[in-house]
Amino acid sequence: MGRGTASRVINGSPRVSAHTREAVEAAVAELGYVPNRAARALAGNRTDAIALVVPESESRFFAEPYFSDIVRGVGAALADTEMQLLLTLVGSDRERRRLAQYLTAHRVDGVLLVSVHADDPLPDLLEQLGMPAVMNGRRSATEPLPSVDSDNFEGARGAVEHLASRGRRSIATITGRLDVYASQRRLDGYRKAVSESGLEPDERLIAPADFSEEGGVRAMRELLARRPDLDAVFAASDLMAAGARQVLREAGRIPDDVALIGFDDSAVARHMDPALTSVRQPIEEMGRTMTRVLLDMIAGESAERPQIVLPTELIVRDSS
Repeated sequence: MGRGTASRVINGSPRVSAHTREAVEAAVAELGYVPNRAARALAGNRTDAIALVVPESESRFFAEPYFSDIVRGVGAALADTEMQLLLTLVGSDRERRRLAQYLTAHRVDGVLLVSVHADDPLPDLLEQLGMPAVMNGRRSATEPLPSVDSDNFEGARGAVEHLASRGRRSIATITGRLDVYASQRRLDGYRKAVSESGLEPDERLIAPADFSEEGGVRAMRELLARRPDLDAVFAASDLMAAGARQVLREAGRIPDDVALIGFDDSAVARHMDPALTSVRQPIEEMGRTMTRVLLDMIAGESAERPQIVLPTELIVRDSS
């Protein structure tokens, strides 16, 4: 019996007779053979590894609950597979060049991209390399790569409509970085709800920040200086809402005077005082879904490039 025949049996090929299969399986049992994953991956030009790439600094990665939830979802999707996960933080040009070299050498079978900014060259590099890749959120409305995201527009729109329904008339927003498409969509949702609620749009009620607590502090101070009469704030992340709450409390404006809503429904929202109303996005589910899409691409089971959008839910608590 040739080596190729034995290999076909071990790999589950149907192109083997029942008699031959029984003989090989008996020999495997007698010898206690265990397939060598590394050798099989090498023979199939596979690494049995995928990279989770986050273009952020180490400090931001560990400060934001969003990223740990994504990692948890990715890990859950990989739990029953033989794939290894390589976590890569790319917070500088030097780290970006080093990652590019690593990917060019095809040391992973595919890539999950999280928190990608509009001008990030990594997605285009992956396209050039022909490497399977899935993004958490798009760079623009015309994103060519497969992506999985939450419904940022409707989540923001629902939050602001909730504030308007509670009688709030001067509703401000603290945006995330506007080179991130999710931030743009949340701002679009805010603008739409302001218009639909019959409120007077005012650019002085819009303050850009960067998803961090410190950014929320700075933006909230700007808003109070420009529009001290504001009576509600929609912050595009829970961390920014935490920063805003700090400033509002110092000014004696919370909880009764100014309503506050965040986005993510992280542990930060639940542990704030008063507890924070927040837009829940299914972060772990996004991680799981991204991974399943990528595994299908690696296995050659899907040539599609899906743009998957998962629904959000407004969780109402005492802050609004």
